[in-house]
Amino acid sequence: MTCAPFDPSRLGRGLAFASAIDDLSAALDRSPTVVVSAPPGTGKTTLVPPILADRVSGRVIVTQPRRVAARAAARRLAQLDGSPLGSRVGFTVRGERHVSPSTLIEFVTAGVLLRRLLDDPGLDGIGAVIIDEVHERALETDLLIGLLGEVRELRDDLILIAMSATLDAERFATILGTDASPAPIVTQTAPAHPLEVHWAPSPTPRLGERGVTWAFLDHVASTAVAAHRNLVRTDPAADALVFAPGAREVSEIAGRIRGLAAEFDVRELHGQIPAAEQDAVISGRSPDGAARIIVTTSLAESSLTVPGVRLVVDTCLSRAPQRDEARGMSGLVTGPTPKASAIQRSGRATRHGPGVVVRCVDERTFATAPTHAAPEIQAADLTDAALLLACWGAPGGVGLRLVDPLPSGSLGEALAVLRGLGAIDADGRATDEGRQLARVPTAPRLARALRAGSGLVGGRTAAEVISLLSGDLRVADGDAQATLTALRTGRSPDARRWEQEVRRLVRFAGATNTARGGADQTGLLIALAFPEWIARRVDQSPHGATFLLASGTRAGITGPLASADWLAVADVTRAEGRAAAGTGAIIRSAAIISENQAEQVAPHLCTDRVEAQFLNGRVVARRERRIGAIIRSSVPVRVQADAGGRDAVRRAVTEQGLGVFTWSDAADALRRRLALLHRELGSPWPQVSDTVLLSTLDSWLGPELSYLAAGTPAARIDLAPALRRILPWPAAVDLDALVPERLQVPSGSHVRLSYPPADDSTGRPIVAVKLQECFGWAETPRIIGGRVPVLFHLLSPAGHPLAVTDDLASFWAGPYSQVRAQMRGRYPKHPWPEDPRSAIPTRHTTRRAALG
Repeated sequence: MTCAPFDPSRLGRGLAFASAIDDLSAALDRSPTVVVSAPPGTGKTTLVPPILADRVSGRVIVTQPRRVAARAAARRLAQLDGSPLGSRVGFTVRGERHVSPSTLIEFVTAGVLLRRLLDDPGLDGIGAVIIDEVHERALETDLLIGLLGEVRELRDDLILIAMSATLDAERFATILGTDASPAPIVTQTAPAHPLEVHWAPSPTPRLGERGVTWAFLDHVASTAVAAHRNLVRTDPAADALVFAPGAREVSEIAGRIRGLAAEFDVRELHGQIPAAEQDAVISGRSPDGAARIIVTTSLAESSLTVPGVRLVVDTCLSRAPQRDEARGMSGLVTGPTPKASAIQRSGRATRHGPGVVVRCVDERTFATAPTHAAPEIQAADLTDAALLLACWGAPGGVGLRLVDPLPSGSLGEALAVLRGLGAIDADGRATDEGRQLARVPTAPRLARALRAGSGLVGGRTAAEVISLLSGDLRVADGDAQATLTALRTGRSPDARRWEQEVRRLVRFAGATNTARGGADQTGLLIALAFPEWIARRVDQSPHGATFLLASGTRAGITGPLASADWLAVADVTRAEGRAAAGTGAIIRSAAIISENQAEQVAPHLCTDRVEAQFLNGRVVARRERRIGAIIRSSVPVRVQADAGGRDAVRRAVTEQGLGVFTWSDAADALRRRLALLHRELGSPWPQVSDTVLLSTLDSWLGPELSYLAAGTPAARIDLAPALRRILPWPAAVDLDALVPERLQVPSGSHVRLSYPPADDSTGRPIVAVKLQECFGWAETPRIIGGRVPVLFHLLSPAGHPLAVTDDLASFWAGPYSQVRAQMRGRYPKHPWPEDPRSAIPTRHTTRRAALG
């Protein structure tokens, strides 16, 4: 049976984008890829999908960056269409699906479509894909653009549309287009309703050591109440939207507003509240309902439309991911809202008429905010993305037309994690285990813990813990076990959606045993997922404790877990303040684990070996049992001149550097000469930087490592013979000819050449010589086969500096005459010929002036 077409004219009644329908149709007639640029609230998410559904034979997939946005868009379109949700219009998000065989338009999150692509790379039965909110630069959306571009190379009938709410459409048009021409752009502007801007800076700082200050939250709440009371006097139907950086601040501000203004219906809107509550907020106010104040996060900036809003109160704060390369972790950091996001927030007040925005900063502070938010790809953990790309057959994104390439540092860390999980091979290709992990709807680390842990503690327990860790559930006091207990007993408001996720993950657990394990298994499962975050308490204070993680990072924690000896950490992020205890990081979620359990789940991190260090020039050693960077026990021992002793000394040299040795003049000079040869000629002359020498100790310092292990002081080790072991033969025969130790000058003297330090990439070889000894040289001598001119420091007969030059010919022709005029009277017994190029030093001059 043929379904009736959608009616865009009826669906678009009152929507600004309705006037762009003809432009969109014309663009689709010219190209199967189109970019749509229109502000939030213009109706593009409502109108573009049905237009495509009437053009293509298959289903239209529309991606949203958030679950609540996908549900809301599907419900609204189904309501406007007059059809039941799940029939002509449906949605699929994590843990919830409303579609049928007759569904023509399906709204999904970007993550759902990415996993669907792995199972069905050709997208059979799909006629068009719309990627919404591409301007937000979410990681999964960026990946979709790259993957779908490759799908289109195999399916030229697939229509692909990218929709943006900002003016960066040209960039996406270039990526989605062909090499010959970019994709066409359809632009629609919103009606320019007046916006009244007010500035309400707080008398106290917005941010303190522990994040957003209580005083600022008080200020935001009182500002919102006063502004909304003023507005509803003239517009009783108006609602207010208050933007806060995160869920905690949303709850705090909402609670304060309820205490200040009982006449308002105060609602919260963020990703951690149940779906039913989210849907109730965005469905609008009931006809006889009280005026509403909705406190929300960036969730409502562009991907959601909350009806009835005429007032926006903006904290001008946002929470965004930041990458800490030193600690190898990403974390959410609160900071100024980018101006582009602040403008989108204020636009929510003028969707249908004049509106008001109150920004809780002054104009100067607002002006100093960044212009745009950084793309998520720059700061996110890329482990999940790297596995997906490996399964797709494009390791690291090679060959894909991505908006931005994956940052090399973060990508390298992600690939190392995946190799440790056995998910990719040496070439970066997905293994069978990697493909199995990718099918589990959670991060690769958690998928591995689910599969491996189910055999240890039972499938049900494994699924319960992983559901807690993979969701956006709040972990009170950082205590994962206490939170899990509250979820199991139903005391937590998140219990229902957690239970849904548990039932879903049990299917992937890979164990038939679904019995529930004991309370002490939570830490075990966390450690399976994050073995490098096994932690031991190293310091405690009345305010909390400091833990050392196996990765080497230190982090603070407060609350009941501060007294634990060992923890398995599930979430650690960058932070400052008392809770971080000066470490720069704070543990957000963890569970107690025993030392034996830590050893059980992280055998690859456990070591029992001799560790050495240089102390006052001698090697001292201790036998240490470790889990990563955590020292479990340490006792002094005598280092032995065996393989174990050599390994310990090698690690000590690598850690403490080549400065533990006393470099002789001969060794330093040889290193400098080799460094210059490598700089100018490259191979076969070896690199002799600290990094390279430390990474190749066995190839040049092998015997000396044994001497050190046997007790020889470092000061007695001569590095010159050691360096000669890396001379390249037979090229080394020309060493003295290419970079001589001394240079013979016309006087007959052999003057020592001073070569630049090994780490100097621009330095020149220098000769300090008395000027009279150079008489007879018309041109500057060169070394390394004529490639490098010598830099002359010319001296007076008394050894004082006269000139510096690497061009003797120019010096003789110019500056020399001035030097001669000044020096003849001071040194009358020494020759000062008019033409020094043809002068020959006398035996007397040579004898007096000879150096070295």
